[in-house]
Amino acid sequence: MKILPTDFDGQSIRRVYDEATETWWFSVTDVVQVLTDSNNARRYWSDLKRKLAQEAGSEQPYEKIVQLKLTAPDGKKRETDCATAETLLRLVQSIPSPKAEPIKLWLAKVGYERMQEMADPALSLNRARETWQQHGRSDKWIAQRMTGQETRNKLTDYWSEHDIKQGSEFAILTNIIHKEWAGVSVKDHKDMKGLFSHNLRDHMSEAELIFTALAELSTRQIAQSVEATGMAENKTAAKAGGRIARQARNQLESQTGKSVVSGESFLPVATKKIAGRAS
Repeated sequence: MKILPTDFDGQSIRRVYDEATETWWFSVTDVVQVLTDSNNARRYWSDLKRKLAQEAGSEQPYEKIVQLKLTAPDGKKRETDCATAETLLRLVQSIPSPKAEPIKLWLAKVGYERMQEMADPALSLNRARETWQQHGRSDKWIAQRMTGQETRNKLTDYWSEHDIKQGSEFAILTNIIHKEWAGVSVKDHKDMKGLFSHNLRDHMSEAELIFTALAELSTRQIAQSVEATGMAENKTAAKAGGRIARQARNQLESQTGKSVVSGESFLPVATKKIAGRAS
């Protein structure tokens, strides 16, 4: 599902995908720029944030605003306030602007579609399948991607039910699993492929998807076998699950002489070069 148009009135809105929580985060200053046409959107947002904090009686009126490194127009990465679509709706309501209504309507549509997907997950899968088909993915790749997503969902469901918090703790465990089987962190794997605001799994090869799924399935089954609860026990399960997939990867690579983990992606060549320079 498309989270935000690529631009409003020719102005881009930067976004970044959180692999662990499967959430898109959007640049608050970019949205402020679109709404206000300010000569200094960062200053406008800083003043507004201070005003909202005073009204709320706390330093952080919106707890879901986080700082993430986004690529600036000059190509350098800088810490930038980012928010989810839900939080953006609250922010938009705080900014008087004739351009606010189209964004509000779009956010309402996103919320409605999300509720539909929660009631019927097949809708989300159908939308994803259509998107991958439009981007030229093969039926075989799509089937493997969807199987891997189901495996991932079962693992995160287990984590949620055993004292693992969504967000940072999901990210930590996900990275442990990935580093164990692939030998590189999620971030380093994305850098290898020249990815920035893209989902790593959407740019994995069939083999990378299979080994990711094997690592996460093994992690869940090991965790279930010992009823792992909390971070310490689930970290142990994550390392063990990742190692199982790493052993299988090593065996395959020894037979084929070809590395499973690669820098190949589905990015257009020109985009990949730009992303590589930004990284």
